Amino acid sequence: MSILVVGSVAYDGIETPFGKRDRILGGSATYLSITSSYFSDDVNLVGVVGNDFAESDIEILRKRGINLDGLKIDNSGKTFFWAGKYHFDLNSRDTLDTQLNVFETFQPEIPANLRKSDYVCLGNIAPALQSMVLDQVDNPKLVICDTMNFWIEGAREDLIKTLERVDVLIINDSEARELSGEPNLVKAAAIIRDMGPDTLIIKKGEHGALLFTGNEIFSAPAFPVLDIFDPTGAGDTFMGGFVGWLANSDDLSPENMRRAVIYGSVMASFCVEKIGPERLIDLAEDAVRVRYEAFKELSEIPGHA
Repeated sequence: MSILVVGSVAYDGIETPFGKRDRILGGSATYLSITSSYFSDDVNLVGVVGNDFAESDIEILRKRGINLDGLKIDNSGKTFFWAGKYHFDLNSRDTLDTQLNVFETFQPEIPANLRKSDYVCLGNIAPALQSMVLDQVDNPKLVICDTMNFWIEGAREDLIKTLERVDVLIINDSEARELSGEPNLVKAAAIIRDMGPDTLIIKKGEHGALLFTGNEIFSAPAFPVLDIFDPTGAGDTFMGGFVGWLANSDDLSPENMRRAVIYGSVMASFCVEKIGPERLIDLAEDAVRVRYEAFKELSEIPGHA
């Protein structure tokens, strides 16, 4: 099944207590498309980059088999750049620099050959742009969406309109509380699902994720990682693993949604092991399956039912 990924393609400057990169490939669409390419050979990226975007970074995406028909190169300016410094516990960070550059005027244009994509993955961009994408696609099987506090606070009306058209929303616990106005996550989930998304995933960082779909609630732990170097892109990587598995299996049952959440957690656990997307770029194909099996063993309760 085909996957359409729309979001930012950027350069990041990342500093953590365990390493530093002054300029490394980043952006939501980058993490989403690289991750989902481990599950699907039909991943299509829509985004914009500037005149400084390196051919070597385009080659990274091409080597993963990602279709770049929808990647626009805008020669009028530079690529979106973000820089941040993480604190020792990696749970908080300071933004040091944000340069929107060509991303400031980004208007997603979906090529005609991609408008019938089966799975549409909306990265963390303005809700109005997410709706613009949905106006251009033709009856996708599943629409998966991400958002953040910035849009919940500053573009709530647009966000609510977008959520009416979304099948799956993936957000973290603080975003769920702010969007719903409810501190209890179970109650918050019910309020958010009434806004439109039939399925909701609430990420809780090192404490795993909650899946609300149909009449079921599923709690998945986070995979314990020995060496965590950088959490940048982990949420997008989770989303990429989730949609990647669903597209690979083409099964939207609640049981398979649970598997997709675990694959999302597996891919996020790889992401944090190096800075930026470095670990995802050089990941051995069988490593995903091996870690998935290890994750299942970790979560099993031995003995009789």
